[in-house]
Amino acid sequence: MGTISLGSRSETIRSTDTVDLRVPADPAYLAMVRTATAGLATRLDLTLDDIEDLRIAVDEACSLLLQGRAHPGRTLDTGFEVGPPGSGLLSILITGPLGQLPDGQGYAWSVLRALAGEVVTGVGDNGAWIKLTYVGRGDQ
Repeated sequence: MGTISLGSRSETIRSTDTVDLRVPADPAYLAMVRTATAGLATRLDLTLDDIEDLRIAVDEACSLLLQGRAHPGRTLDTGFEVGPPGSGLLSILITGPLGQLPDGQGYAWSVLRALAGEVVTGVGDNGAWIKLTYVGRGDQ
């Protein structure tokens, strides 16, 4: 949130939008998360290549959190923070059913680090999580 002052009048404006998506913890639903990622990235005026990179990175993160299998009765929770149009900022927090993440080596981790910008991981009460922060070129 931010404040804009116009003389004696001021207004609070939203500097980011937040979108939450919850799907069953099943690889069959990853297309929904990838599509949501692409749709939100489009709002930031990213190039088609940047949008595809984000889709791939999100797919790899989700696959790591599911370890390639369904977890009946559990969910994959994704929270998106979308910066203002033209900012190029998209932050994606994905929480899955695993109690811990696989080690930080291998192809999926390499893809995440190469395509997503900043990658932070951890484990919370609701399971393991991966946070991807992408800062594109925006309106530069």
